[in-house]
Amino acid sequence: MTNNRITNIIKKLEDHSVISKSENKNSSPTILDILIATKLSQNTTDKTSYKAFMNLKENFKTWEELIEAPLQKIKNAIKVCGLANTKARQIKQMLKEMKKKYGNLDLSFLKKMDNEKIYEELLQYNGIGVKTVSCVLAFSLDRDAFPVDTHVHRVLNRLGIVNTKTAEQTFETASKKVPKEKQTAFHTNLIKFGRNICKANKPLCNLCFLYRYCSYEYKNLYKDKTSSIKKENNFIILENV
Repeated sequence: MTNNRITNIIKKLEDHSVISKSENKNSSPTILDILIATKLSQNTTDKTSYKAFMNLKENFKTWEELIEAPLQKIKNAIKVCGLANTKARQIKQMLKEMKKKYGNLDLSFLKKMDNEKIYEELLQYNGIGVKTVSCVLAFSLDRDAFPVDTHVHRVLNRLGIVNTKTAEQTFETASKKVPKEKQTAFHTNLIKFGRNICKANKPLCNLCFLYRYCSYEYKNLYKDKTSSIKKENNFIILENV
């Protein structure tokens, strides 16, 4: 995979990108806002996790208030999204541990740390993984970071940018290949492309503007099938928090 080919793919995605930011977006979400929103988005859709996040904001005036809240109240607030029981317990415990360790829930001290230290600091909390920390770096701290979810993992393998078995391996490999200044935008554009065209099942290869760059072994089969995008799904929770 040459640098020029990656650059062309990035450019094609940028040319077809859809801006999906909400007019209701908070003017200045905190680092903790982004961390919790990303945590809620695990194993569920961005739209349902966004509803869960907004429910938390409506039910609790501050994140400190959530620490003292009954676990059931937290579960009820986020039950719209997947794994609500686990997420409620882990978020409550994470906030409790942060308050004890830092004295408050202001994570602005992370701005003074380099990326490696931030990974080290946040990965200590149960339920927080590399993708979640990468999202905090990219969407809250404006750092060069390349979060990898299932869509990004699938599309990068089909395009031949990586040849990996897991999202973690894709993160390690792609982070070294994708230009740093393009990583965050490439991440969101790949998600939208993976949802709408390069789907896990029945990809819309007949509509694909990246067809010539693709290494997917079944692309010829799907190229011959007539298909269309029924309804685009371009909502990204971290563009709307």
